[in-house]
Amino acid sequence: MIGKTTKEEARLKVKRVRTWGPYLGERQWATVREDYSPDGDAWSDFPFEHSRSRTYRWGEDGLAGVSDRRQLICLSMALWNGNDDILKEKLFGVTNSQGNHGEDVKELYWYLDNTPSHSYMKYLYKYPQGKFPYKELVDVNSKRSRLEDEYEIYETGLFDDNKYFDVVFEMAKGDEEMEELNFRITAYNRGEEVAPLHILPHLLLRNTWAWGTEESEQVKPKLTKVDDYTIEIEHEKFGKRYLTFAPAPGIDDDSPDVEPILLFTENETNTERLYGQPNKHKHVKDAFHDYVVDGDKTAVNPEGTGTKACAEFIFDQQGGVPPGDYVTIRYRLSKTRDEIDERELDEIFVRRQDEADAFYWKVSPIPMSDELRQVQRQAFAGLLWTKQFYHFVHNYWSRGDPNTPKPPINRANGRNKDWQHMYIDDVLSLPDKWEYPFFAAWDTAFHCIPFAMIDPEFAKNQIDLLTREWYMHPNGQIPAYEWNFGDVNPPVHAWSAYRIFKIERKMYGVEDIDFLERVFHKLTLNFAWWVNRKDADGNNVFSGGFLGLDNIGVFNRSESLPTGGNLEQADSTGWMAFFSLQMLNIALELSKTRPVYQNIASKFFEHFILIADAMSHKDPDSDQPQATLWDEKDKFYYDAIRYGDHNTQSLPVRSLVGLIPLYASLTLEPEALEKFPAFKKRLDWFINSRKSVAERNIASMETRGVGERLLLALVDKDRLLAILDRMLNEDEFLSPYGIRSLSKYHKDHPFEMDVNGEKFVVEYLPGESDSGMFGGNSNWRGPIWFPTNFLLVEALQRFYLYYGPDVKVECPKGSGDFLNLAQCAQEIQHRLMHLFIPDDEGNRACNGDNDLLNKDPLFKDYVPFYEYFDADTGRGLGASHQCGWTAVVAKWIHDNGLSCRIPKTPKSPRSPFAGRSSVLLHDTQDVRSIGDDDDVSRYLPKAGPFPGALFRKRSGKSLLNLTVGSLDISEDDQGNHNRLRDKSTTNFALNVKDELDIITPVASRASTESKDDGFIISQIRSAFKSHANEEEDVSGDEFETRYKQ
Repeated sequence: MIGKTTKEEARLKVKRVRTWGPYLGERQWATVREDYSPDGDAWSDFPFEHSRSRTYRWGEDGLAGVSDRRQLICLSMALWNGNDDILKEKLFGVTNSQGNHGEDVKELYWYLDNTPSHSYMKYLYKYPQGKFPYKELVDVNSKRSRLEDEYEIYETGLFDDNKYFDVVFEMAKGDEEMEELNFRITAYNRGEEVAPLHILPHLLLRNTWAWGTEESEQVKPKLTKVDDYTIEIEHEKFGKRYLTFAPAPGIDDDSPDVEPILLFTENETNTERLYGQPNKHKHVKDAFHDYVVDGDKTAVNPEGTGTKACAEFIFDQQGGVPPGDYVTIRYRLSKTRDEIDERELDEIFVRRQDEADAFYWKVSPIPMSDELRQVQRQAFAGLLWTKQFYHFVHNYWSRGDPNTPKPPINRANGRNKDWQHMYIDDVLSLPDKWEYPFFAAWDTAFHCIPFAMIDPEFAKNQIDLLTREWYMHPNGQIPAYEWNFGDVNPPVHAWSAYRIFKIERKMYGVEDIDFLERVFHKLTLNFAWWVNRKDADGNNVFSGGFLGLDNIGVFNRSESLPTGGNLEQADSTGWMAFFSLQMLNIALELSKTRPVYQNIASKFFEHFILIADAMSHKDPDSDQPQATLWDEKDKFYYDAIRYGDHNTQSLPVRSLVGLIPLYASLTLEPEALEKFPAFKKRLDWFINSRKSVAERNIASMETRGVGERLLLALVDKDRLLAILDRMLNEDEFLSPYGIRSLSKYHKDHPFEMDVNGEKFVVEYLPGESDSGMFGGNSNWRGPIWFPTNFLLVEALQRFYLYYGPDVKVECPKGSGDFLNLAQCAQEIQHRLMHLFIPDDEGNRACNGDNDLLNKDPLFKDYVPFYEYFDADTGRGLGASHQCGWTAVVAKWIHDNGLSCRIPKTPKSPRSPFAGRSSVLLHDTQDVRSIGDDDDVSRYLPKAGPFPGALFRKRSGKSLLNLTVGSLDISEDDQGNHNRLRDKSTTNFALNVKDELDIITPVASRASTESKDDGFIISQIRSAFKSHANEEEDVSGDEFETRYKQ
């Protein structure tokens, strides 16, 4: 990214550029924040059926939502097809008790594009033309067992014969004014019959006035109708803003424009509908549903004022939208009250999309295929769309607001009662805005890796927030997630902070030492919490609970063991060793400019050595019985139950628990030891004074590794090779799509344990969970998970730095192919990329064997980013829009996408250029053979489905105004022409369309050559040359290890 600054990069430096974005929620109902029940059953306390009628306390939701950073002003869209029982204002899904695998959204939608500044955003929703099957989806899913697949909406027959609309929502910010928001909604009738459609862009003010809190003391905001096209917003924070609509082009050339109908109501609960109590307000939240669906014209405020408004566009002339045709509406939020120039608005979208193309090319300036680039682009889009304003104040939530009834005593069974300090009022990166509409601490750490590639400031902000005093507990614990802030997540935030630092340094040339130092101090508190709370016996072997791995263990690791005793966890102890090394890394980085940190670097070095020794070795000088978590017979790490001081029982389950110790590895460059004399002095003292401990845990003290490096690791070479022997075995951990979370060995050899007559079983389940543990909506007993794979890849790269190219292992085991550890890491990356890349038959593994998603031209280009993936087939599972940690695939595409082969094809023979060529390159096997501009132009960045620059129909009003302006008609004559419009002379304006297109062409890379293509072509040619000349056939930030002054 170092080099010529793109417009998007420049925009990110502008103050308040992130004021508006995709910060509106997708599911506010049934969240813990909105749960005021005595038993903590959030799903029942605020069900979907209440959501259209009941005012939310802590946030808002909507379809394709946009808002300011605090959701004070919210914009979204609603739809109605003339058949539904409910106005489609939000996404629907089954609840935890209704779904056979827990909660699950039952809609078809994709995040197609977004930029870090949210200057351009694109979202696709597939809206059925038939009646939406709410009841059928609930009934069928609730009857299915955990052993059956979930029942999805495309199985209902609603999408047969393409009887649906592709509704594309776009937003583009203005050229100069970043708080000017331009909107365009285009709905395509994909069916073979005419179909009616109502499109209702929504404007909502979050209810901040009803609760009696500090916000209630402000002047109540309001919305007012100014004229037939304009709504005025009055808000104490924003002053006056105007939402202006343009008339929509008619159904066909002979149809008049479709005029907006402005509707108003209040964002207040309909107590009469929900509770049988008289409404306090005449006009309530669900008024638009009553008006549109039930035809109750009295439901809305005839005076044109309120706190919720919409513009209804009705496309039902001649039966509706013709088959194969489309309709478009345009509107704008602005500080000024101006009529919309539709031509200019469309050109704004062209400019923003071209700028997005240029920005994303610069993020990954490599000549990879369209398919791979689109996977990366949609991964970034999903990551950015999944931002949300998150609001939670424990004091008001637990005790109630001044103007509301007091919650029940010990409400929600005392949930989160120890987190009274929490005050959250921020835009956060969420795992999935529907299934997990809350932050999850360890998810966030992984989100920050792809974020650091495109918006390092936001990535740093997320880590900063989690460690601030209004998040982090006074005792140092980082909050996990809202269902239980006190649950324990893996300590990955030091790793994430340092990775953000390194990525920003490498891609942007910025070393933010202040950020690193700031979070280091807070993470020291978190480290102390782990040492004091999770090492019960002070023996450097840790517990921790479920640690994000839900059902991976024999027992529920968040509860007391049914066997008695304490669980000593190989993964928890491995995580703490990893945490120690990451803190050591940061301390040494800080020591480059602040030498005092050498002393604390020594502290974390010693912590690591003692943890490593306790986990992996017996003290030869002790005469007491001892046990470690390493099983010498199986050559693998296992959890163990400790009864008393010395009696332990190993739990021989081959799972990620035994692979996680690989994460704890670090190479020390020889320059580092020379640059940090205080650290070297302490290290030498420790080695000499604790010689036996040091020799067991510091690899090759006598013989240094490649480049004279020193290796700190939990595993020595023998144990590393023993673990890899299982990890790279396709009959154990190695799947066609990455590393399994549980060995396939347990398919035929399940682990069984009888405890007081109760049988506990762990067996290989490549897909969904067969139990309700942790809600039953995730499974760590087989499937592929991106975060754990990401860290395994990095671990292999670090080991490669020490052992070099000469240490090779068979990969896959039994194949006869021997690869060095960096090549093994690359192979795992490729297998994970294969989840999203079409094979020779056009199938994406993540779509399973679904022909609709894989083969239908109206579906096949959209990439889903699931929570986890079937270990045998690659089918996506769990949350369907887990755009956070699964988006780390974007980093791998950046590092190794150029060498990725098509799925289900053999690896190419290795040659000096094998790692720099790919069968994904438009049939070009050698990057050196790229020739003329036509050849290179195939690699021009493309915005993907529904290019924003495609020509859209314009209204008769717009074309008439353009004609008047082009002919220099006087104001008096213009009045006459305006009267023509009243007589439905739209046809006249359309008759001159061809001439006007010559005057006002719409440039699009999809149809015409962009003026910037010459520059980008030169960049592509340079990229080919650069990659052809590189010698190494592996890439990744772990190879950037030199300590530069």
